[in-house]
Amino acid sequence: MTARRALVALASCVVLVLSGCGLGSGSAVPFEVGPGSIEPAPELQGVKITVGSKEYTEQVILGYILEYTLAAAGADVRDLTGIVGSRSTREAQLRGQVDVAYEFTGNAWINYLGNEKPIPDTREQFEAVRDEDLARNDMVWLEPGPMDDTYALAASRRVVERTGVRTLSQYADLVRRDPAAAKTCVDTEFRARQDGFPGMAAAYGFDPARAQTPILQVGIIYQATADATQCDFGEVFTTDGRIAALDLVVLTDDKQFFAHYNPSVTMKRGFFDAHPEIAAVTAPVTAALTNDAIIEMNKQVDVEGRDPAVVARDWMIAEGFVTDR
Repeated sequence: MTARRALVALASCVVLVLSGCGLGSGSAVPFEVGPGSIEPAPELQGVKITVGSKEYTEQVILGYILEYTLAAAGADVRDLTGIVGSRSTREAQLRGQVDVAYEFTGNAWINYLGNEKPIPDTREQFEAVRDEDLARNDMVWLEPGPMDDTYALAASRRVVERTGVRTLSQYADLVRRDPAAAKTCVDTEFRARQDGFPGMAAAYGFDPARAQTPILQVGIIYQATADATQCDFGEVFTTDGRIAALDLVVLTDDKQFFAHYNPSVTMKRGFFDAHPEIAAVTAPVTAALTNDAIIEMNKQVDVEGRDPAVVARDWMIAEGFVTDR
């Protein structure tokens, strides 16, 4: 089974589970790993920990990385990667069905906490999320990683040359002037989220209803944008390996609308209080999650067709965090 089909099957499975009484208990971690620089933590030996993630490639990779990290430390880890949608994943955490997960600061600030404007400074953004989510929802955020996976719009080089659009301000001008020349492929979440298309339209001063926005699955948007047949522009994530592979041009966010999306290990306060060792165990791994690292891993899955569980394990071994078993 290819990596992409495996993800589709996993997502379909989770949809069925969610439609019933709730999430199941998860499955075993895909591969066994041994200690490397991550050494067994006596306090985590045999502790049952369920790791969750959303369904798209990068989040599934991060979920597996977190699973291998905790497994190497001695925890009894269960796999609930691939939950469909941000809201479903968040609700699973709030209800205690998922114990730990990587979440992004910008996503929480805008979508979970309901703030309309992102904070330009990445550190200030993290601290604001950390403090507000703890106060309101008893959610603990550990130190974030350096990777910043934010939203963007992109186009093929021939569309850029034809339209002259290289910034979001120029894109907004094109929508106002000739909306048919600015057809933009988006997914359902981006089309509705305030840190997505509607908020961007407000920040750049154009009517989102005037733009033509075909709805496609995230994984299809990249190729559709490169082909420039279904759409002239497309929603992308800045750390996606397909941007370089398909020679897409990312439009400059010249008004710095899109929020910073730095990854942080998150969990309920009660779970953290019971297992504070998780912070020390996961810190070096999170710190190693650079844009270059995650772009390469995303590319291996989405472009080369590798299994995300294998890609995550191989990165952990190459970094010396774990050993193969």
